[in-house]
Amino acid sequence: MKKQINFYSVIIGTELLNGRRKDAHFAFLNEELLKRGWTHKASFVIEDDTKLMEDIYRLIKADDNSVMFSYGGIGATPDDYTREVAAKVFREGKMQYHKKAQELIINQFGDEAYPYRIEMGNLPINAKLLKNVVNNVAGFYLDDRFFFTPGFPSMSQAMVLEALDKHYVKNEQIKYRKTLTAFCGENDLISLMKEIPDEVELSSLPKIIDDKRLVVLSLSSLNQKLLEQNFQKFIDYCEEKEIAFILEDPNQIK
Repeated sequence: MKKQINFYSVIIGTELLNGRRKDAHFAFLNEELLKRGWTHKASFVIEDDTKLMEDIYRLIKADDNSVMFSYGGIGATPDDYTREVAAKVFREGKMQYHKKAQELIINQFGDEAYPYRIEMGNLPINAKLLKNVVNNVAGFYLDDRFFFTPGFPSMSQAMVLEALDKHYVKNEQIKYRKTLTAFCGENDLISLMKEIPDEVELSSLPKIIDDKRLVVLSLSSLNQKLLEQNFQKFIDYCEEKEIAFILEDPNQIK
């Protein structure tokens, strides 16, 4: 069986946290992942703090199955820390001037590339480039897993598509799902929920409609047989306890 890929997004920008700007990165990436049969493992919105950035990057790096999209901090201003932090975490601090990246910057800005803009071509060693469709200042990625894009959606979204289309086109694994709505409280089903093995994902959503409690229970797994066995336990329990329930049609997430 192919390994499960865990997608992370890191959205860097103090202006997002203080309300000066609204985030558009998560929704776009999440939608594109779902189109291809992938899902987010986690998403972080953080301020421009080098220690926090380093800690988050190291957390994601520690996951052997991680793929990361990082947004922001690759410009030319003093608060653009991403290149240096990425080099520290993923390349033991080693950086180099990427000839192609510098060439693109010079072609775009001419003499105005110096002395500051040219530094955007100083990247972690062995970085590969992502095309910037707006101003040709490239994003970059490492190990075909860690992608670094600008904070501007007009630039980053095309880079996300480039990365996914090249490296993560479609999830070939099939995740099976079964869902039922039981007309009871969550508490009635907790004992069964505790028996669910790690290979089966559990989602429980309690609701109150017309003063009546109900719970939407959804199980999913790559192992269809294991999923069906565990889902049947809830059906059997509801029938035994005379709890009304509604089955939804099973679907597949590809």
